Amino acid sequence: MARVPLARPTDAPPSAHEPAAAPLVPTPAIDPPPAPDDGAAERGFLPPDELPRHVAIIMDGNRRWARQQGLPELDGHAAGVEAIREVLRHAVRRGVPVLTLYAFSRENWARSDDEVQGLFSLLEAAVRSETDELRRQGVRVRLLGRQDELPDETRGSIDEALDATSDGQRLLLNIAFNYAGRTELVDAVRKLVASGARPESIDEAAITRALYTAGLPDPDLVIRTGGEQRLSNFLIWQAAYAELYFCEALWPDFGPAAFDEALLEFARRQRRFGR
Repeated sequence: MARVPLARPTDAPPSAHEPAAAPLVPTPAIDPPPAPDDGAAERGFLPPDELPRHVAIIMDGNRRWARQQGLPELDGHAAGVEAIREVLRHAVRRGVPVLTLYAFSRENWARSDDEVQGLFSLLEAAVRSETDELRRQGVRVRLLGRQDELPDETRGSIDEALDATSDGQRLLLNIAFNYAGRTELVDAVRKLVASGARPESIDEAAITRALYTAGLPDPDLVIRTGGEQRLSNFLIWQAAYAELYFCEALWPDFGPAAFDEALLEFARRQRRFGR
């Protein structure tokens, strides 16, 4: 049976697999409390005031990892999901209050239907299988991005996870899925216009309140794996003063020890904020 072409946002980038001739709602804001001192975090690693309040990660390198292993690219994404599980548990142990993961960019719509649908399937499976564990760990899940553009099944799985983890207070996990920083700014401006905001009332604080991340601290630390050194349209407003940490490890190979090294590097840096 012929596969129905994947429905794509009309303003998303073109599909990379098209012939060469082809033309090229925020969730409620919360301020998560610090993790309780219940002995889960290892003592003596870093004092709480030296930990970043918000760590954001660009999880790059899944496909390259798969090619290095002689595996299909989708297997690399599956290995990336396993890496998320380990890093998330470790972030809870370390007492990081907010973790944001760049899981699917709006630019990723340019990939083939098979890969995009495979990514959606992996997300749905991961959400279903991990929701109970997330609840046990006290993790609350939020989605950053245009949920209305996602397939109904994917959106349904996400909604169930959002509801099931809504009382988590140890760590807030933001999944940036169908996300792009410039799109977020477009949506923020549209929200302000729709609210009837007068031009003179629009300042940085007003824009910040209209973003997907309203109510959350800006990321203190942005980690990118895979050796590339760019933000790739990720949290471009919020990361204005973030410390950037780039490492060569491909995402499936990035584990708790690598996460600790990024936290230690963050603690070594002096943050002046223009002063």
